[in-house]
Amino acid sequence: MNILIINGVNLNMLAYREAGIYGDFSYEELTQMIRIYAEKKGILAKLDFFVSNYEGEIVECIHKAIIEQTTAIIINPAAFSHYSYAIHDALLMFKGIKVEVHLSDVHNRDVFRKNLVTANASDHMISGLQEKSYFEALDYIMTKQATVK
Repeated sequence: MNILIINGVNLNMLAYREAGIYGDFSYEELTQMIRIYAEKKGILAKLDFFVSNYEGEIVECIHKAIIEQTTAIIINPAAFSHYSYAIHDALLMFKGIKVEVHLSDVHNRDVFRKNLVTANASDHMISGLQEKSYFEALDYIMTKQATVK
């Protein structure tokens, strides 16, 4: 089993963003927390991380996951979630498990953040739990994967 964790625009700069909204950690610390959580939960999946500020690179990453038959994608499209039909359409092509996550509670922020174009291309969406959004996504994938077997 392999799980691809895609992070979008500005997430590489987490250490400089509003800690009260996004959490008080860097992108590198976030990836490490996710790995530690997976290990503690006994998740025996290969975790691959990808971060980009460029929409096309994210689309190409999803295309690669399709070709490589990746088991699942956890995606935090960040601001792309509000307008990227390109990412939406790429996610629709991916046949594995898809979970969209957001560190912040997008439903209780600016009005424009409530429009989630990419979310309806995923199987599940989790927001507002900071790093725990990713943990819940891993749990969701493991539950879904167990029901497929």
